[in-house]
Amino acid sequence: MIMNLMPFLIQWGLTSLSLWVASYIFSGLRFADGGSLVIAALLLGFANAIVKPLLVLLTLPLTVLTMGLFLLVINALVLMLVSSIVSGFTISSFWTAFFASIFISLFSLFVSGMIF
Repeated sequence: MIMNLMPFLIQWGLTSLSLWVASYIFSGLRFADGGSLVIAALLLGFANAIVKPLLVLLTLPLTVLTMGLFLLVINALVLMLVSSIVSGFTISSFWTAFFASIFISLFSLFVSGMIF
């Protein structure tokens, strides 16, 4: 059973690492403590698995019209949703969330490529 849990724990750790690094790069992204960072990473994973596909489906015409660029806006909105739910996790503006979500995606992709 622990072997089935390992990919989830690794992804959770990568998301936590990505959020932690992003908080040092973007001054508008802040965590009050380590607990809020870990909870934000967990909720971000759940939001990306549940909420994001629904948003993509609902905004499909707009996504097609913008040739996929609206997906970047959806990523920022999901990150802002998580920051509104988790106390101790703040994002100062939409643009901070926009650029931080791009960074988090690319950093997670890079680190997971190094691990796997």
